[in-house]
Amino acid sequence: MIKTHEIKAQSRKDEGKGASRRLRHASFVPAVVYGAGQAPQSIQIEHNTILLAAKHEWFFSSVLDLNVDGSVQKVLVRDWQKHPFKQLMMHMDFLRVNENEAIRVSVPLHFLNQEKSAAGKTSGVVISHNLTEVEISCLPKDLPEFIELDLADLKPGDIVHLSQLKLPANVEIVALHLGESHDIAVVTANTVQEEVDAAPAEGEAAPAAAAPAAAPAKKDDKK
Repeated sequence: MIKTHEIKAQSRKDEGKGASRRLRHASFVPAVVYGAGQAPQSIQIEHNTILLAAKHEWFFSSVLDLNVDGSVQKVLVRDWQKHPFKQLMMHMDFLRVNENEAIRVSVPLHFLNQEKSAAGKTSGVVISHNLTEVEISCLPKDLPEFIELDLADLKPGDIVHLSQLKLPANVEIVALHLGESHDIAVVTANTVQEEVDAAPAEGEAAPAAAAPAAAPAKKDDKK
């Protein structure tokens, strides 16, 4: 069952930069809700509510129950602005979703059992996570918070592609509809070459190049 997460908010009428500054000074985050054929709605959310929720992956990759003055609507986080150096959220955009229409969302990848795999136990093998999230398409009710990739069977030299991810029911990877060339590597387990050509030690002369072969002696044209 897909978990639900509720975010409480309040509607607001004051708009503009001055109103937004006043909200932030009062520890609120100005935000807007739009989409699903409805008019945009300006709202405000307690900053601590956003700050705590933003510490979790689900806040950015799940369908949220946005409770505005007691009225709940299904939304996705579509955009946000953070302060350049303070731990402050400056503004947020939420997109309403239609529960009968597919949505496209980037969800995080969780890598399991890497350290237990043959590749993880082999010295000189570098395991690279080329992707940490993947864009999927599904109905809102089928949206997973994350996708797990079990690496228990990963061996040195293995490559795990997008098409090898095990997806929940009714979930598709967007990139795979674009052709085989988009079936990129998610994980690679490459063996680092330990033997390299030895360079001459300092003070040691490099091997002399072989002398060219002597040209054949010319025949005496004199008779």
